[in-house]
Amino acid sequence: MKRQPLAYRMRPQKIEDLIGQKHLIGEGQLLKRMVDADRLSSMILYGPPGIGKTSIAHAISGSTGTPAKMLNAVVNNKKDMEIAVAEAKMHGQLILILDEVHRLDKAKQDFLLPHLEKGLLILIGATTANPFHSINPAIRSRCQIFELERLKVDDIELALRRALKDEERGLGKEKVSISEEAIRHLAEACGGDVRSALNALELAVLSTYPAADGTKQITLKTAEASIQKKSFQHDKDGDAHYDVLSAFQKSIRGSDVNAALHYLARLLEAGDLISIGRRLLVIAYEDVGLASPQAGARTLAAIEAAERLGLPEARIPLANAVVELCLSPKSNSAYVAIDAALADIRKGRIGDVPKHLQDAHYQGAKQLGRGQSYKYPHDYEHGWVDQQYLPSALKQARYYEPKQTSKFEQTLAEVYERLQKR
Repeated sequence: MKRQPLAYRMRPQKIEDLIGQKHLIGEGQLLKRMVDADRLSSMILYGPPGIGKTSIAHAISGSTGTPAKMLNAVVNNKKDMEIAVAEAKMHGQLILILDEVHRLDKAKQDFLLPHLEKGLLILIGATTANPFHSINPAIRSRCQIFELERLKVDDIELALRRALKDEERGLGKEKVSISEEAIRHLAEACGGDVRSALNALELAVLSTYPAADGTKQITLKTAEASIQKKSFQHDKDGDAHYDVLSAFQKSIRGSDVNAALHYLARLLEAGDLISIGRRLLVIAYEDVGLASPQAGARTLAAIEAAERLGLPEARIPLANAVVELCLSPKSNSAYVAIDAALADIRKGRIGDVPKHLQDAHYQGAKQLGRGQSYKYPHDYEHGWVDQQYLPSALKQARYYEPKQTSKFEQTLAEVYERLQKR
C-alpha cells in the first residue's frame, strides 16, 4: 500500500496543533470558544487552496467527542449521505466534513437540510469559492461562515520544521540536514500554500541520495528544484480575480504606482490581457477623466500595442499606461455628471423637449410650431446665445460639477461658470 503524501499525514489531530488562523482559533476567538464549549454549529470554511480548511475541520472533530465522517460534494452521492445520516442516528450526532461544498447539487442539499435543521448533522463545509456567491442560501443560512487567511511564511516554516521532527507521521525517521535557506525558500515559494510546501519538502527528502554517514543534505538548489517556482493560483472566473482587478483600479485611483504595478504583474502572470485592457480604459475615463483627456487616447494606444505584441512584451506598453494613469491628476466629474442625469431619468424626471429644439425637417413641422424659434448659435457673437435647452421641468438642473485638479478642467470650469451666469 502506497504511503499518503506528507501534507495528508501531517494534518493536525487537535485544534491546539493548528498553525496560523489566529483570528479564528486564537484564544478567545469564536471558533476556539465553540470547540472549547463543545457547542459546535454548522459552518463553512472558505479560503484559497492549501491553507488548512480540511485540516481545521479534522482538528475540530478531533477536539470533540462527536464522531466525524468526511465526504466530497462532487465524488460522493446521495447514498453516501444517507449512510452518514444513518451513522448520525446511531451515535446521536455526526460531524459531516464536506469538501467542495459549493458543488453540492439540489438533490443533496434538499436531503441534508432537515438533518442540519434538527442538529443531527453538524456540517463543516470547505470551499475555495465565495460562499455568498456559490452556496445555496438555504444551506448558507444554517451555517456560520469563517474566512481563512493565507498562511504567513513563518507559519509555513513552523509546519515544515514540525514535519521534519515528527517520527510517526512526518520525516523524523529520515536523517535529514536542511539548510536555513532551503526551508525559507520552500516557505516563501509556495505562495501561502502549506500543502505545496510540505509535499515539496517530502519530494526533496525522498529524491536525495544519502551521504556516506546516511545523512540527506537538502540544499537551496534541491529545494528550488523540488518546488519549481512560486505557486500562483489565479482563477479568471473566481472571486480572487475580481478582488485583484478591484485593487488594481483602486491603486491607480489612489495614485500608488507600486501597488498598481504589483496588481498589473499578477494579472499579467495570469495571462489576462482582456481584463487588463478593459479595466485600464475604464480607469482612463472614470478616474482620470477630464483632468487629463489625452490619457484616454494614450491608454487605448497602449492596449492596442499590447494586443499586437502579445505576452511577454505586452507588459511594456501596459506598464507605461499604468504609470501615467497613476501619476495623472484625477477627476470623476464627467462620470458623476452622467450618473446624476441618469438618476433623474430613472426617477421619471424627464419632461418634454422644448418646441424650439424639436425636429423641424419634415413637412408640416412649421404648422406644429416645431423648431420655429430656435436660435442658431453660430449666427451670434462668440458662437453663443441665451436660450433654453433643458426641458422646462428640469431647467434648473445642474449635473456637471467641475473639479480643480488640473489646468484643463480649471479652464472648463471657468467657461462653464461664465455660461451659467449669462
